Amino acid sequence: MTVHLAKSAIDLGIVIRDSDKSLSFYRDLLGFEHVADTPMSLGGGGTMHRLQCGDTLLKLANLTTPPAGDGSGGVTAANGLRYFTMIVTNLAEIMAECEAAGVPIAVGITEVRPGVTIGMVEDPDGNWVEFVQNSQPAS
Repeated sequence: MTVHLAKSAIDLGIVIRDSDKSLSFYRDLLGFEHVADTPMSLGGGGTMHRLQCGDTLLKLANLTTPPAGDGSGGVTAANGLRYFTMIVTNLAEIMAECEAAGVPIAVGITEVRPGVTIGMVEDPDGNWVEFVQNSQPAS
């Protein structure tokens, strides 16, 4: 089987505990465009906040009855989705603004291989968000 994509990106759903904190982080701090809030019928109901990030739709699901456990801990805490990555051109600015806003820094600015620098922060639910900046080779 081959998946025939109808869109150039995936949509990503994150179960959250606090809409105000998550919207403050993703919409207000990171600047994702708030598209809509829609009621959810899955998982006992709740609200889905839909935010656009490039071609990706980030779906923040605030369930009426939150799941047990907080799901935090980053890459090594559990199986499953632990972080997602955005390729950026202003890594230092992003990390400085996140730090100034009191966002926990999971991994400070680090060159992981020549020309590739990363930084990772924690969202309000402990999910890690990775920012990657690739330097352009001199021409």
